[in-house]
Amino acid sequence: MPGEAHELTFSCFKRRQFLGKERTRKYFLDALELAREKHGIHLWAYVIMPEHAHVLIWPDREEYSVGDILKTIKQSVARKAVRFLREENPAGLKQLATGHKESPYRFWMDGGGYDRNVYTFGALRKMVDYIHNNPVRRGLVEQAEDWKWSSLAEWLEEGSGPIRIDRDSWPGM
Repeated sequence: MPGEAHELTFSCFKRRQFLGKERTRKYFLDALELAREKHGIHLWAYVIMPEHAHVLIWPDREEYSVGDILKTIKQSVARKAVRFLREENPAGLKQLATGHKESPYRFWMDGGGYDRNVYTFGALRKMVDYIHNNPVRRGLVEQAEDWKWSSLAEWLEEGSGPIRIDRDSWPGM
């Protein structure tokens, strides 16, 4: 529904660590920026893990499609990754191979991913904490601030993260 925040989760094909490289993480950040411009979304939080990512968005348009937003993000990342592998590491394409003639490579799991509507400020706050603490729960870092690939740095100090978050539309600011 318009006006609701959405927590989106994207998982890599066969839960492989395709987002484990800086290059593919940058592809994901570029895709978030593209979706922000194309679909008028406000980005409130994100974390990029080795095999999945979480994003908290708020569409500011009256009419929007979460499916279209997901498609923009997922296709952008997948196309860049496949292009890179074709040009730089053709043997690496085997990791993305599906065995299907119609769609020979897949970066993401089938389907749209996970979309959870977030209705209350308390739930939003918990979701942001969950997103930022994901690398700690997984044992990738001891403190959430140590994980470069999330919006936490931007939450703590504007302009310090990999990409900006939309602080001006956050209901708690």
